[in-house]
Amino acid sequence: MGKQKTKPNYRRRVLRLPDLDHCKLAVLNSLGSPASRRVYEYAINQFIAWYCSEPRLAFNRIVVVRYRMYLESRGLAANTINQQLAAVRRLAHEAADSGLLSPELAAGISRVKGVKQLGFRSGNWLSAKQSSDVLQRASGESMRAKRDCAMLAMLFGCGFRRSELVGLDVDDIQMRQGHWAVVDLIGKGGHIRTVPIPQWVKAALHQWTAAAGVTEGRIFRAVARTGKVWGKGISQNVVWYVVRSCCGRAGLEHIAPHDLRRTCAKLCHDSGGELEQIQFLLGHASVQTTERYLGCKQNLGHPVNDLFDLGTKVHPLETDSESAEMKGSTPVEMSSGEEIECRHGGLEHDQPTPTGDPERLSQPARSEVVEVRKGHRPQSVRHCADTGASGSNSAGEADGGQDPAAIGSVGPGRLSDPTPQGDQSQIRIPILASRSSSGGSCTKAGSVKDNCAACGKTS
Repeated sequence: MGKQKTKPNYRRRVLRLPDLDHCKLAVLNSLGSPASRRVYEYAINQFIAWYCSEPRLAFNRIVVVRYRMYLESRGLAANTINQQLAAVRRLAHEAADSGLLSPELAAGISRVKGVKQLGFRSGNWLSAKQSSDVLQRASGESMRAKRDCAMLAMLFGCGFRRSELVGLDVDDIQMRQGHWAVVDLIGKGGHIRTVPIPQWVKAALHQWTAAAGVTEGRIFRAVARTGKVWGKGISQNVVWYVVRSCCGRAGLEHIAPHDLRRTCAKLCHDSGGELEQIQFLLGHASVQTTERYLGCKQNLGHPVNDLFDLGTKVHPLETDSESAEMKGSTPVEMSSGEEIECRHGGLEHDQPTPTGDPERLSQPARSEVVEVRKGHRPQSVRHCADTGASGSNSAGEADGGQDPAAIGSVGPGRLSDPTPQGDQSQIRIPILASRSSSGGSCTKAGSVKDNCAACGKTS
């Protein structure tokens, strides 16, 4: 009886650190761009550190989904998370090719979806005045100032990336059709393009190369504090430092070298440049990417919500008279201690107004009674000083039609529904009524706009 073949158990296979390092080297060796190798190495190291922090984890689809959730919990951008997941998928592919992972598990890991980005993050652009101010702050007579000014001029005027700027050689600058240009520049993703150089950029570049004596090799070199030019080139960190320091002297914070690339595209578009030509200048494979660099879809310089202004058309609201009205059966005490005036001299009316000065009335001399029924406003009884008749807010009530306490409200010029005669839920509240010290004065109990009970006129 022959031996029975056994299949390797891939499903619970836990990759050890040497296995992960072997797969990482295989991934890095398959990449041609140094920038891609640097990014993938950082992403794989981040995944290995997380993977080894939790023991006995199998390298499968569920684990990668958990890693994606971990990246989302850190608040990273969608592009950063998708870049990290792409490195993990590449790592699983190399592990399957090396026999450390089953093809089924590798296929499951490759099906892990990335994070969908809704909308686009707002870029940072500099205006023409700000760009000119940065160049003026960077210019000077020292060797380092000449180099920094030439670097900023190349970033503003040509829209280079950091990696493209530090990799420029003297032989790359040639004359084409009567214009200086960087010929056959190999950019991101291996795209080859030719970048024209404006005259003012070429002048700043010539000032640097002539002062530093650069005739071959890399254009930009390191400069010591003593002003001596040394080395065979500079790193991308030098570009970061130059941009941050020069923009900081101009009062601009949080400016990155890529923001100068966006600024170049924006200034070209604002000056009337065609979208296709800007795409060739920046080396974009898609015109949609160029549109994002231009910020065409949203104009923050002249936003649409600045077209109207409600602040100059809205006036302060007048005081709502209803806010002072009494509601329900709440006890109300009304007093009238201010000097008031009768429009008709106090001879015909008993309803005064609180303004003017024809005739002044004294403070209240006696109190009247107001009846408040449950669920209704307070009802008042008024007397005319000349006739002595009692009245209410209604002209019909003066004719003896209804109970004086059944109609009328204390509020300004408002009428309430009469209360049924059989309602016993009444509260008698003493209120102060104004009486003149002279013979022809008015008596006030309530609003200044109610009708006189004796004559029926409105004051």
